[in-house]
Amino acid sequence: MDTVIIPSPIGAIHITADDTCIQRIDIGSGADATTETPLLRKASAQLLEYFTGTFTGFDLPLGDPATPFQAQVRSAMIAIPFGETRSYGELATSIGGVPRAVGQACGANPIPIIVPCHRVLAAGGRIGGFSGGNGTPTKQKLLGARSRAAVPVMTQPNHRDILPAITTRTKTGSRIHA
Repeated sequence: MDTVIIPSPIGAIHITADDTCIQRIDIGSGADATTETPLLRKASAQLLEYFTGTFTGFDLPLGDPATPFQAQVRSAMIAIPFGETRSYGELATSIGGVPRAVGQACGANPIPIIVPCHRVLAAGGRIGGFSGGNGTPTKQKLLGARSRAAVPVMTQPNHRDILPAITTRTKTGSRIHA
């Protein structure tokens, strides 16, 4: 696997990929930089767009989630419109799960920002946890930098209704719009 490191307002971002897809993003510390591949160059450019305000959507191949449940949660996170947030409970309801399990799946997300686990909040709009960077302060910075809505708003009662329109690019070649 190869890694590049880019600067950002939330600290150094370490982007790691294999030959075909992004496998992880670490904030603050992570793998040492190696070779910059075309895929890592593309990921770097898209993340820089994200932080500079010219972002139009991620279009990157991502490694597959570890479990089928994590895949469901990933799809639900990706379905959150840019600039909006959802609660763990809203995501749980949309996939037929429970909030605590959704929170654990969000915490296990190896590709933060691109898979926007920072846009998932605790009940009542509380910040909740975040496993990247410095934890909740990093989540607050991400929400402040990119979020247009501070209050969770559920525009779709069930993400299964919109999944055909949402795609995530994985090893099988589907595509992400976040």
